[in-house]
Amino acid sequence: MKKTLLVMLTLLVSACSTQYPNQSVEGKVFPSITGQTLEEQPVNMPGHFSGNLTVLLVGYVQDTQFDIDRWLIGLDMTKTEVAVYELPAIQGMFPRMFSTFIDNGMRSGIPKPLWKGVVTIYKDGDKVQAFTGNDRPRNARVLLLDKEGKIIYFYDDGFSVTALNALRAQIDSNR
Repeated sequence: MKKTLLVMLTLLVSACSTQYPNQSVEGKVFPSITGQTLEEQPVNMPGHFSGNLTVLLVGYVQDTQFDIDRWLIGLDMTKTEVAVYELPAIQGMFPRMFSTFIDNGMRSGIPKPLWKGVVTIYKDGDKVQAFTGNDRPRNARVLLLDKEGKIIYFYDDGFSVTALNALRAQIDSNR
């Protein structure tokens, strides 16, 4: 029963989504949006990240988690010390109606100590997807924000060691 409901929810969510062409956002300021951590704390972005270099791993569909996990493992294995947030950005009114169900599903698969680093974006999900584009939605959008919220690195072609090294070089040169 739960699986059937999840499949129906996934189909409805994908049927109600708008497609935006991918675009590079490097050099732009991250848009002003709001979200909520899995700990249910409100987050206003990009102000929440000001004063720190911050990596955002943005996902638009559940399958993006595979790519995000590779980025998280790569950052951990290379001992990259930077604030990292996962941003599931889901567009449409229908997902907002089921946000508690969706968030509870994420909570069941993410260890509680990591909940503060997962900020779900429902109301502004369409805004984020329009900003970066959402072609190939299974690829994470990897953004490095400088201390003022300007995007100084952007990548959306799926995890690669070369991309990880480029991100780390940007982090090192902006400390």
